[in-house]
Amino acid sequence: MALEQRLAPRLQQRLVMTPALQLAIRLLQLNRLELEGVLQQEMVENPLLEEREQEVSSSSEAEALEQPPEQSEPEAEQEADKFEELNLESYFQDYYDSRPGSPRMHEEREGIPLENILAETPSMVDQLLWQLEMTDADDLEMEIGQAIVGNLNMEGYLRASLDEIAAMGPWHLERVESALARIQSLDPPGVAARYLKECLLLQLDYLELHDDLAYELVEEHLDKLTAHRYNDIAKSCGVAIDEVAHALEIIKRLNPKPGYLYATEPPRYITPDVSVIKDGDDYRIVLNEDGLPKLRISRFYRQMLRSRQELSKDAAEYLQTKLRSALWLIKSYGQRQRTITRVAESIVKHQRPFLEHGVAELRPLILRDVADDIEMHESTVSRVVNGKYMHTPQGIYEMKFFFHSALGHSSGSDVSSISVKGKIRKLIDSESRQKPLSDARIASELKNEGLQIARRTVAKYREEMGIPASKSRREIG
Repeated sequence: MALEQRLAPRLQQRLVMTPALQLAIRLLQLNRLELEGVLQQEMVENPLLEEREQEVSSSSEAEALEQPPEQSEPEAEQEADKFEELNLESYFQDYYDSRPGSPRMHEEREGIPLENILAETPSMVDQLLWQLEMTDADDLEMEIGQAIVGNLNMEGYLRASLDEIAAMGPWHLERVESALARIQSLDPPGVAARYLKECLLLQLDYLELHDDLAYELVEEHLDKLTAHRYNDIAKSCGVAIDEVAHALEIIKRLNPKPGYLYATEPPRYITPDVSVIKDGDDYRIVLNEDGLPKLRISRFYRQMLRSRQELSKDAAEYLQTKLRSALWLIKSYGQRQRTITRVAESIVKHQRPFLEHGVAELRPLILRDVADDIEMHESTVSRVVNGKYMHTPQGIYEMKFFFHSALGHSSGSDVSSISVKGKIRKLIDSESRQKPLSDARIASELKNEGLQIARRTVAKYREEMGIPASKSRREIG
C-alpha cells in the first residue's frame, strides 16, 4: 500500500486569545490606581496617544478613528493662523521676568517646615540599638548586644541560643549573658526573651511586681493558667479564687509579643473604583475616573498618516502598528468601564436592602446570579470584582464583600452568611462571662430564630471572626 500526501480542508472551532482580547482582560483585572499607571505608561510608550481636553467618550473616539476622514479646510492653515495670533512678547513675559535681576512677579511661599516632614517610622532594631548606645556598655558588650538584637524576630523574641551567640565572636558565655540582661532591660519590656514565661516575668519585674501573686502564677502555674484550671491554682497557692482572678487580670494586661509595638505597617489608602449615589428613590452608579487620562489619537500623527506619500515604508508600518495598539487600548478601556458599570448596577439591584438598612439586610449572592443578570460569563464578573472597591451609603466595601453563600430560613427565604456572623457575634457579646455560650448552644439559639445551621458551621464562622472557643472566653467570677 503506497503512502501519499494530500491537502484536505477541515472545519473546527477554537478560542484564540488575540492581542486585543488579552489587553481587554488585562485592563479588566486592574483597579483604578493600577489602571492609571498603565494608561500613563502607554502614553509614554505610544507617541500616537495623547490626552484629550474635551469630554468625548472613549468608544466614540475609537469609532470615529475607524471612519474615513472627511475632506475639510487644511488643518495646517488653521494652526498657522492660530500661531500668528499669539502675542509672543506676552507669552514669554514670565521667562524674561525670571532672569537674574528682574522683578519677581510670582507669589512668595514658604517651604514646608523641616519638623513637619514625615520621617520614616523607626523599627524595633533601630530603637534597641539607639537605647544601647545611650548606656554605659563597653565596646565588647556593644558588639555582643548588636548580635543579640540582630537575632530577634518580629515578635521581639531571641531565636538564637546563648551558645550560638557566643560562637559568633567568639565571646565568653558570661559576657553574652551580661549583654542579654542589658538588652532585656530596654524598652519595650519583655524584649529579647527566649520564651513566653521569661517575657511575662520580665514585664512583671519592670512593673515591680516580683513579689505579687501574678509573678508566682506565671513562674509556677503558667500551664494551669492556659488550661483555665483556676480552682487547682487557688488550692496550690493557698489563696482565694478572687485573688487568683485579680492576678489573672494583671497577667492579661501584659504583652506576649512586645516586638509588635514597632511592627507598624504604612497606612493603606483605598480609592473606590465605583460610587453608589442615592438619587431620589433610585441609586446611580458613578465610576471614579479622577486622575485617569482621557485618551485620543494625536492629531499630528493622524495628519501624518493621511499623507502617506511623505513617509518611508518603515515609518508607515511603525505608525500603523502604534495606531492599531492605540485603538485596542481605547476600545478596551471603554469596554472595561462599561463592564464595571453593569456589574455594579447588578450588585445594587440585588443588594438594595443592604444599601437601605445595612449589613443585617445583606442578601445571599453568587457570581452566577450577576453573570446571568448581565448576560456575561462568571469569570468576567470575577475579574471585575477582584481587588476593586465600591463606595456606598453604608461605607466603602470591596466588591467581593457583596457575594456570600446562603443559609436556609424557616420563612423560606435565604440569609447571607455575613448576617449570620453578625448574629453570632451579637449572641457572644451579650453572653455571661462566667458561663459563655458553646457552639451547640449558639446553634440552638439561631435555630429558635428560624435559621437552619449546624454546630460545625457556627464553629467555622466563629473561627473566621477570630473569636476563641467558649472555654477560652470563660472568666473567673
